[in-house]
Amino acid sequence: MAADHGIAAHGVSAYPQEVTGEMVKTFIRGGAGINVLARQVNARVLVVDIGTIPDIREQTSGENALVVKKIAKGTHNFTCGPAMTREQAEQSVMAGYDTAADLFEQGVQLLATGDMGIGNTSPSSAVGAVITGHPVQRMSGRGTGVDDETFARKCQAIQKGIDINAPDPKDPLDVLSKVGGFEIGGIAGAILAAARFHRPVLIDGLISTAGALLAHAMSPIVADYMFAGHRSVEQGHQRMLEHMGLRPILDLGMRLGEGTGATLAMHIIEAGVHVFLEVLTFEQAGVSKG
Repeated sequence: MAADHGIAAHGVSAYPQEVTGEMVKTFIRGGAGINVLARQVNARVLVVDIGTIPDIREQTSGENALVVKKIAKGTHNFTCGPAMTREQAEQSVMAGYDTAADLFEQGVQLLATGDMGIGNTSPSSAVGAVITGHPVQRMSGRGTGVDDETFARKCQAIQKGIDINAPDPKDPLDVLSKVGGFEIGGIAGAILAAARFHRPVLIDGLISTAGALLAHAMSPIVADYMFAGHRSVEQGHQRMLEHMGLRPILDLGMRLGEGTGATLAMHIIEAGVHVFLEVLTFEQAGVSKG
């Protein structure tokens, strides 16, 4: 799920906002980290433009596809008011739900979530702080590797957005609309679809887990269908996972995003399936029980 963010204007990222669209194009070309790892596990990469600023042509064929379900060209700066309307929040969740539902109806058995959006660790941290109750300073991280000054500015911006908008932690759509992002809503919808179709879904890092938090707040049963692919270096990520009772499969100090940690964990999921299907029981193998 790819989208831009108005909060990027606050200088919360080490990279310019143009990188979002440029990386989406790289995904389509098959040259990003997620493409390399997906090829290793024979997975298909599907990018959903749910709210990027540039208009990128849809590409539905090939191993790296792009579908356009753009709600708007980025969210509003949530330090000045809501990131989006409640209607847009609902649209983002439904866009993610419909995308995943189509995949499951096509026979997809395992889904991994991923994200792209410069500045999106800020809305993710805001969502996490509101829903878990942890303070912003303990929920926020350095995202793309920002310096101390930028990190302090980022925490101040997130807290200001929460204070101004007063999102209701008991209303996940209100939280999404006030301080979230389109791709975060899309990921929440995809997770809800996984539960609806009884399919496992691997959750990636901070941004994907913010979407998981929203889905979990809407319907706690989704936790039964989620695997935490990894634990990122973002300090708030572990707190989000603990809130939902999820244990990460991998802990490799990753912070790339894109769905890379979740895709790496596909190897472990596949290994587990093969063990269940192929390892003989003691009885089948004729092993004495002692």
